[in-house]
Amino acid sequence: MPFFNAKVPENFCGAERLDKYISSLPNAFNRSKLKSGVHEILINSQKAKLSSKVRAGDQIDIQWEDNIPDNIEPQDIPLKIIFENDDVTVVNKEQGMVTHPAAGNWSGTLVNALLHHWGREAVSQIKEGEAAEILSRRRPGIVHRLDKDTSGIIITAKNRDSEEWLQKQFQSRKLRKEYILIVRGCPPKKDGVVDTYMIRDPGDRKRFKAVATDAKKHERYGDDADSGAIPVQGKRAVTLYHVVSVYSNYSLVRVRLLTGRTHQIRVHMKFLGCPVLGDSIYSKKDNYFPNENLMLHSRLLEIRLPGQEKPSVFKAAVPERFKRVIRTLKAQHPRAYASQGIKAAEESLQAKNGGGQ
Repeated sequence: MPFFNAKVPENFCGAERLDKYISSLPNAFNRSKLKSGVHEILINSQKAKLSSKVRAGDQIDIQWEDNIPDNIEPQDIPLKIIFENDDVTVVNKEQGMVTHPAAGNWSGTLVNALLHHWGREAVSQIKEGEAAEILSRRRPGIVHRLDKDTSGIIITAKNRDSEEWLQKQFQSRKLRKEYILIVRGCPPKKDGVVDTYMIRDPGDRKRFKAVATDAKKHERYGDDADSGAIPVQGKRAVTLYHVVSVYSNYSLVRVRLLTGRTHQIRVHMKFLGCPVLGDSIYSKKDNYFPNENLMLHSRLLEIRLPGQEKPSVFKAAVPERFKRVIRTLKAQHPRAYASQGIKAAEESLQAKNGGGQ
C-alpha cells in the first residue's frame, strides 16, 4: 500500500484544509483521488480527516490505495456461525481471514462471505463523495474488527438499525470482550493491569507503541516503556490480564479489554516483555515454534443484542493451534498455575481510579 509523506514548511502562514493543501503540492494526487483511495491520514502521528487543518511544521502521513474494484462481490466461503437471528450474525472467524475489503484484500474477506450467506447482491463501490460514505460501503454490517491473524468471535449487523445499536455499545464500551493468548515469557505479575497511551511507532508506520502514562503512578514494564511525564499524544489503552498457566518460558494468558485500540493486546504484551507467540510484527520468530502464526483468539463476547434487556454471552471454541502448542508444552515442561483471576485485576484498577474505570 503506497505512502505519501510531506512536512508543512515552517514559514507556512495560517491554516488550510489538508485535502486542499495536498492537492496544491507538486506531483501530488488531486482531491478526488484522496477521497476515494485514502486509507489512513495522520497529522503529527494523530489520526486526521481530509477536512483537518494543517499548519506550519505539521508532519503529514497518508496511506492510500489504487485499483479499487467497482463492486464488493458475495463469495461462497464457509463460515462458523455461533449464533444468528434477524438482527445479527455472530461468527467464529478463522485465522487468516481479513474482516473487510481493503487494499490488497478485495476478496476472500468476512464481508464477501457474509454477503453470500445473507443472500445479498454485490455492493457497488463509490469513488466520489464523502470519505466516510466511501469507506462504509466496503464494510456492510461490520461494527468492529479482528486482525487478519486473530481468530475468534466477531458480531455483525444484518440491518441498519442493528448496526447503529451495536455501534453505540462498542462506543460506550457497554460490553465484555475476552481473549486467550500464548506469550513468550511470563508477565511480571500473575494478575495485572496494563494502563498506557498508544501512539504510532515513529520508526515503523505499521506498528504501534505503548507509552507509560505517568512514571510516578504506574509501574514501568520492560525497556519498551517510556518513562517521564504524561505524553501529549496518543490514546489511553487499558488491558486486564490473568496468567492461566506457565510452561517454562511460555505462558497461557487471558485478557479483557477495557478500551479497543488497534493491536492493543499485541502492543501491551510486548510492553510487558512477553510478546504474543507467532507475532510477526511485535516479536521475533520463535526457535521452538518457528511455524506457528499469531496465538491470539477472541474467546468471549458479552453484549446486549438489539431489543433485549439482558446481555447475551457468546464463546468461541479454543482453536486447534492452541491445543497443539499446549500439548507440546505439557509434554516438555511442568505447569505452574496462577491464582485469583481477571476479576482481581479489574478490582485493582477500580481502586486506583477511585471506584471507576
